[in-house]
Amino acid sequence: MGEDPASQVYVRNKEIACEACGIYSEKYALPEETTQEELLSLIDTLNKKSSISGILVQLPVPKHIDEETIINAIDPKKDVDAFHPINVGKIMVGNYDFVPCTPAGVMELIKESGIDVSGKECVVVGRSNIVGKPQAMLLLHQNGTVTICHSRTKNLAEKTRNADILVAAVGIPNFIKGDMIKEGAVVIDVGINRMENGKLCGDVEFETAEKVADAITPVPGGVGPMTIAMLMRNTVKAAIVNN
Repeated sequence: MGEDPASQVYVRNKEIACEACGIYSEKYALPEETTQEELLSLIDTLNKKSSISGILVQLPVPKHIDEETIINAIDPKKDVDAFHPINVGKIMVGNYDFVPCTPAGVMELIKESGIDVSGKECVVVGRSNIVGKPQAMLLLHQNGTVTICHSRTKNLAEKTRNADILVAAVGIPNFIKGDMIKEGAVVIDVGINRMENGKLCGDVEFETAEKVADAITPVPGGVGPMTIAMLMRNTVKAAIVNN
């Protein structure tokens, strides 16, 4: 909804990914003044549409729209963002169909890099429902010892320096410095922030962090492409679940 430039880029990238995978997609670009009732009506239509396996509403939505109400309106079996409370609860107990795309992408990066989570000290900086909380649960399911931190955590550097695996998802540019990272740690930077000069940066100060870390993801080009790849995977799963 609306004209948010970042949202337009994200939606276009998802369209391109669908085209590349051979997944049929529909886009509904709604004007900002669209009412909540109109949006809910569209979601209801798509819930009932058998040719559509997955539904997502690109966030953020305008202030007059209640985000929670919109997420709750999506059929959990078509909730490819995995934000619906039913899907969130399934992640908590470890019996899930869909995982939020960004945490899923982080886990796939860890797996493909041959990194064993079991027994490792894992620190997640960030507590959002979209990334931080589900990320912690996924690491826990892999037998990691997980600490959740955030921008108000006291003595944060002491916590992050204990991490064998550090996931930064706090939404503050260059928040994690190299001296906050354990020698040889795996650092995954979920943040994507636009600086005053127009360049993108993550939540980790890459220049200082890469001198300490054994492995680190760049911004852009690290977690972002994985997020879209996991959306495609969730969509295929949804097609199977719904048929």
